[in-house]
Amino acid sequence: MTKIGFIGMGNMGYAFAKGLLSEYDPEDLMFSCRTEEKKQKVFSELGIMAAGSNSELVHASDIIVLAVKPQMYDEVFEDIRDVVRDGMIFISLAPGVTTGYIRSALGGKPRVVRAMPNTPALIGYGVTGIAYDDDAFSPEEIKVIDQIFSSVGSFEKVAEDKISAVVCASGSSPAYVYMFIDALAKACASKGIDEIEARRLAAGAVVGAGMMVLRTGEEPESLKLKVCSKGGTTIAGVEKLTEMGFADAISAATDACFARSEELSR
Repeated sequence: MTKIGFIGMGNMGYAFAKGLLSEYDPEDLMFSCRTEEKKQKVFSELGIMAAGSNSELVHASDIIVLAVKPQMYDEVFEDIRDVVRDGMIFISLAPGVTTGYIRSALGGKPRVVRAMPNTPALIGYGVTGIAYDDDAFSPEEIKVIDQIFSSVGSFEKVAEDKISAVVCASGSSPAYVYMFIDALAKACASKGIDEIEARRLAAGAVVGAGMMVLRTGEEPESLKLKVCSKGGTTIAGVEKLTEMGFADAISAATDACFARSEELSR
């Protein structure tokens, strides 16, 4: 069985490790992190053993998942550079760090998969954009890579130069959805419904609307029109959102998100 090691065990590392337990035994997974408290917590919850160091983890693993913040990459690379083997597979979960940078920093030895997951991966409903060179991996290795990302939800394979757009589409956008749910729940609470009930209703509507897009394959505009009866309640709300610049606000947020992602790239 392929041995998978996680450098870092924050939210994303934990999500992927937990997801992989549906396909892997705990002894096939390993992780490293800074604190003894986190090591004990992960072992008690997931049954996965911690390595004594980053270099020990790399030595014992076939695939390494880099699940630390991008500003920590260079420090990690200093720890592991001398034990990275030719052809090892590294999976990077950090924004802004290119596959070329990782390969160069590790002496050109590893093959690299770059990924942009999002926080719903924590509950198995993540959407991840992944980028890698098909020719660099065997069909069996690609199957394992796909398995890693499907363990926390769904994924889309994209060209690496499109990763900043993926950050906009799925990496950062859950925050916008949370803002929408919160604003809608508060607005509905002002009309007399309990805010917690309104939040559940709004969140359920978001889930349902998203599934309509995914399962029907229809254009969102077409689905919107089906809800908007002439002279009805929905069209009244839609017209007000349009008047207030709803689409323009989303476009501006996307521009800002994309620009920041490009600024972070190295």
